Amino acid sequence: MLIVHVMVKVKPDKIEDFKAVTVKNAGRSIMEPGIIRFDCMQNQEDPTKFVLSEVYKSPEASNAHKQTEHYAEWCQAMKDIMAEPRYSIKYNNVFPEEKNW
Repeated sequence: MLIVHVMVKVKPDKIEDFKAVTVKNAGRSIMEPGIIRFDCMQNQEDPTKFVLSEVYKSPEASNAHKQTEHYAEWCQAMKDIMAEPRYSIKYNNVFPEEKNW
């Protein structure tokens, strides 16, 4: 299992655009066989900050996700939406046990 949190800061006037393209990407992503979860969260104190929480069955599933058309479309849209480059942090699962996901 691989858990990735992607930190994204968007331009203030692009918040709704970000939500729209990200929900579209997430909806397609969760249909991929290697993805367990794909969540998008918005910071309450700074609405221009978002976290994508992506849970993959394996690192290979993450790599496969990056080869999809919907991911390419999302990346293209982000060029005009992001206020600064996004970054990610990778995690290993501790709890709950993977069999309970």
